[in-house]
Amino acid sequence: MTPALRPMARSLPLALPLMLLAAAAQAHTGAGHAGGFVSGFSHPILGWDHVVAMVAVGLWGAVLGKPAIWILPVVFPLVMAFGAALGILGVPLPAVETGIALSGVVLGLAVALAVRAPLPIAAVVVGVFAIFHGHAHGTELPAAANPLAYGVGFVLGTGLLHMAGIALGLLTAKPAGRIVVRLAGGLIAVVGGAFLAGIA
Repeated sequence: MTPALRPMARSLPLALPLMLLAAAAQAHTGAGHAGGFVSGFSHPILGWDHVVAMVAVGLWGAVLGKPAIWILPVVFPLVMAFGAALGILGVPLPAVETGIALSGVVLGLAVALAVRAPLPIAAVVVGVFAIFHGHAHGTELPAAANPLAYGVGFVLGTGLLHMAGIALGLLTAKPAGRIVVRLAGGLIAVVGGAFLAGIA
């Protein structure tokens, strides 16, 4: 671990529980989001379905190591933007909420089981789930008072969650840290499963 990342890794065990204790409201009510940057920034951070999936992307990238540690957190927002465009254009996508819930389950299990998928397969898995997350936001985005500011805030909030996952994932450098990371993956899978049960 580089010296620059050590302080972030040390503070993450405190930050992650706070993120997971955020308001447990379903993030996609279909009502849209008025506002701009602050609304966009807070939306992924205050929705557990987003928190668990986006932290899991960073965690899994860290488990897989370089270059996945940086590629997966870049793939997710890029493909999410494509999914958002589909939502804005009104292109239907079935089972969006199910796909979002499954992202927590699958990505959490990938971390908990330390799945060593080849990078192209890992990127495809992350990308598929990113489409669901993006589509959900794309259908809400036109209702925002300032869609550009909302989008910028949302991307920054998403990046913060990815970085939190990466920082926590860096604990895998030590045996005890690997246990913490696997437990975090299991917790993410459980939260995703709870969302999935609520949708079914």
